[in-house]
Amino acid sequence: MVKKTMEKERFRSMSVAALWLLVLVVAGIFALSDAIDDKCAACRAVAGELEFELSKEKPRNHLDMRHRLDSKGQRQGKLIDYRVSELRVVELLDDLCDKMQDYTLKDDTNEWYKVVSWELLSNKQEAKAYAKDISTYCGRLLEETEDEFAELIKKGSVKVGEVSKVLCQDLSKHCSQRSISEKGEDNGNGEL
Repeated sequence: MVKKTMEKERFRSMSVAALWLLVLVVAGIFALSDAIDDKCAACRAVAGELEFELSKEKPRNHLDMRHRLDSKGQRQGKLIDYRVSELRVVELLDDLCDKMQDYTLKDDTNEWYKVVSWELLSNKQEAKAYAKDISTYCGRLLEETEDEFAELIKKGSVKVGEVSKVLCQDLSKHCSQRSISEKGEDNGNGEL
């Protein structure tokens, strides 16, 4: 009887410890979400990289999904325009957050820029930490907005020059209309 009571007490202690561990993990996740001070600037950097990817997109053939043959030997199925396809969305967004690991903050500012050479930076460790922060932020941003953003891309509503407005102002609400119009006049080549 005493042994069962001790086992129950040990199980209860382990349960409480596991609960506290869960609380700490959740608190850590929320603390990481605050690692980006200026979410608008970070969102604009992500949008800038996506804008760059859109600008270098080449015309592609339609996706031929006519793989079945009917009784007469004619191909059946759909021909899907690449511009409105799920494949295009996946190709645009798939490794976007990995590319954000090439970005870091300029010294003493909240501006993100694409690093040309990590060797030229004075504090590489801090710069790499910022790169990890924006990559993580990108993942959360896409997780929050991906379904709506994907639909807008497929509808053709996301065009070169409008990515920042759509992603940062309309969908994520990380930027106000005023901040987009003021700061949206960057060099436009994807390097902020």
